[in-house]
Formats: sequence, structure tokens, C-alpha cells
Amino acid sequence: MADSCLGPLISKASSPSLLLHSPPQLLFPFSSFPKPIPKHLVLSMTSLQCSSSPSSISNSSPRPSQPSLLVFSGGTAFNGVVEELKKLTTSVAHVLPVSDDGGSTAEIVRVLGGPAVGDIRSRCLRLSDQSSAEALAVRRLLGHRLPLDPQDSKSQWYDIVGGEHSLWKGVSRPYSETIRAFLVYFQNEILRRPNESFCFSNGSIGNFFFAGARIFFQSLDAAIFLFSRVSDIPAESLVLPVISTNDRLTLGCELWDGTIIRGQNEISHPTSGTMQHIDKGCSSVPALPSRIKRVFYMSNEGGNSLHEVFPMVNASVLDRLSNVDCIVYAMGSLFTSVCPSLVLRGIGEIISSRNCPKVLLLNGTHDRETNGFSASGFVTSITDALNRKYGDTDSCLENFVSG
Repeated sequence: MADSCLGPLISKASSPSLLLHSPPQLLFPFSSFPKPIPKHLVLSMTSLQCSSSPSSISNSSPRPSQPSLLVFSGGTAFNGVVEELKKLTTSVAHVLPVSDDGGSTAEIVRVLGGPAVGDIRSRCLRLSDQSSAEALAVRRLLGHRLPLDPQDSKSQWYDIVGGEHSLWKGVSRPYSETIRAFLVYFQNEILRRPNESFCFSNGSIGNFFFAGARIFFQSLDAAIFLFSRVSDIPAESLVLPVISTNDRLTLGCELWDGTIIRGQNEISHPTSGTMQHIDKGCSSVPALPSRIKRVFYMSNEGGNSLHEVFPMVNASVLDRLSNVDCIVYAMGSLFTSVCPSLVLRGIGEIISSRNCPKVLLLNGTHDRETNGFSASGFVTSITDALNRKYGDTDSCLENFVSG
């Protein structure tokens, strides 16, 4: 295993000719942007408007001598490594899935639609500045969760969105008014849907801010950029959704016994009822009837709910993947956190062509998805996902593991 961590995990390079198309330019409607805008946000957004594509954000020049990494992970397990990793390098691209359908994210997606933002918000908070009292106050606010009791959570939410809660203490006026503007926008979007009753129980203020910004800009990339500036994340530390979309994404899996399971939460942490609090650290979930064969994306269109779809990978992810010094497969939920990024077309092609270290961080314990797995089982599953071995036969690859 030590050798395979230092050499290419997928070796048989097929030298794919992959044409990367720049995504549409991000344009920010300053005339309708919530006022006032802090000076550093104005400068950052102006420079973004002048760029030709979002990929220009991801090409920020890191400090000399810093190794550059790209990490495939989910939003929970790898968070514990982030602080230590900062001591080695801040030139890290964190690639995260946007298909989570549990917890606070699930309620936002149910009522307002769009991609899941919880994992991205979680990583942004871990990367945020902690060097000043105000930075800590902003982090405390955006990291806050509302009470579990539905009435208490709604009451506290109204205090926060109204600017009256103690969480605002220590946040200067430019920051507080900018953050509040997007929380108010989020609240207004909920009120525009009177037929849907939104449950604030255990809701994440950071998720609400993120969702408000995404809907306002109609861009997930813009919401991440704004969040990164508000929380003062180093410019060379990138948080990239593996799929850049404004649409809802649904993850599915096929078991070896032929069973199809729809929804990330049903795969990893099934619950009875739709509004239960999800404890991702809980080990008491029932075992799967069979091991997972593959994961894939499913249609959200009514009668075609079991139909497989093939979303496009974020071009900025492919760009970074082609240039980093090291690729890391992080610990966490193998099939619902790591593999949803690996099965996308273009990912396996680039990884197979890269002659750089590829590191697998194994979990310390098994979970519902990997019960009974050995280390080689993890490697095989990652290889199968990158090769899309059990998916569309027209897009399968034939790369092999090398030590």
C-alpha cells in the first residue's frame, strides 16, 4: 500500500485528448447587489468580472515552494485534517460532491431546489480565517445551527435574520449588513413559496446564507466566491463543487444483488421519516442487503426517477486536476463522498494520464458502505469508479492499479 500511495494509482495512461471548454463568464449584477458592499468584496468581484472565466479564480498563484494538492472528499471526515494540512500547504483544491440530501441541506433542496451546499459550506468554514476576533465572530455566526425544536428554531431564526441575536456581536457593520442581506433574501425566497412549510429545525445559518447567495447570483461558483471572501479563505485554497449547477442532483447506487437505492442519505444514513436529525457518526444504521457495486446520478424528472443521467464535471476541477502536484482520495464515506466525483466523465481520463503521487487515506473504521472491506477493497472500488467499470459501456475505461 505504501508504494501505491507514492506511485500512480491508475497507471495505464491512455493519453486522452480532452478538450476543456471554458464555462460561461460570471457576471455580477452590481446594480441589484445588496448594499452596502464591503470594500474588499467590491475589489474582489471587480477583478472577477474582468476575468474571462471562473477558471481564472482557480489559477491563483500559490506561495513559492508550496506543494499543490487536489483532494476528493466529502464535507465531514476530512475536516479534521484541514487545520494540520494548512501547516504544510494552503495550495489545496477541495473537490466536493453536491448530491447530499440529508439534514439541513435536505430541507433547502426540498423547498427551494438547487444543489446541496452543506458539504461546501462545511469545508469553507474549516478553511476560514481565525486570526482576529471578528473573523472568529463571522465563523461562529455562519457555523451556528438552530435548535432542534421547530418553534424554538423558527424564533431564533427570526432573531438572527432581524439582526437582533447575540451572534452578531463582534461582526462589524459592513460584514453584518452583507451577510444579513443574503439571509433576508433566503427568507424572502421561502415566503414566495406559501404552499411549502419550511422547517428550520437544526438549520445551518451558513447553509441559509449560501443558498441565498446562490439563488441571488444564479450561480454556485459565485456563491462559493462570495462565501470565501466573507470568511476570508486564502486565495490559493479552493473549494470546488465537482458539478457546477443550479439544479438538484440525486445520487443512486446499485448493489451486487441488483437492488437500486435512490438518494445519498438512503445509501449511507437511512432514517424513518423525513425530518429526523441525521447523526453521521452513528454506527447503528442497518446493514445494506448487499455490497455496493457502483454509484451513479439519477434523473429528477417524475416518471423517469430511476433513469441514469450523466452530468458534466466542473471544468475548473479538470483544470486543477491536470496541474496539481499530488492527488488525494480522502477518508470518509467511500461511495457517497468520494466516488460521486470519480465516476464523472473526464476525471478518470485525466488521473490516468498524470504521473504524480496519488494518495489514499483509509478510514479508521468501517461504515455501512464499506462493512468488511480490506484496504485493497477500497483501492478496487476507487479504480472501478474511475474506470466507470459497471456504468455506460460506451464510456468505460481499462486502466489498472500499479504500485
